[in-house]
Amino acid sequence: MTRPWWKHAMVWLVISGPAIVVVAGITTAVIAVRQADPVVDTDYYRHGIEINKTLSAQDKSRLPALQGRNHAATPATEPAEP
Repeated sequence: MTRPWWKHAMVWLVISGPAIVVVAGITTAVIAVRQADPVVDTDYYRHGIEINKTLSAQDKSRLPALQGRNHAATPATEPAEP
């Protein structure tokens, strides 16, 4: 006599994969619906400009060191005298 399908371990192994994916999808959907997304700052443009100014000031502060390293790696050639 053969056993019913639900008593075979391989059947539950095959069913468990898609079942886990379905549960994970439903969990993700519930989290996405319940958790509110953060509101974009109403003054985002001004904040972006301030960040750009800060970053450009940092780049300028590193400029002499970068020039020194680049100059050491490729020394400047002396201009030819006329």
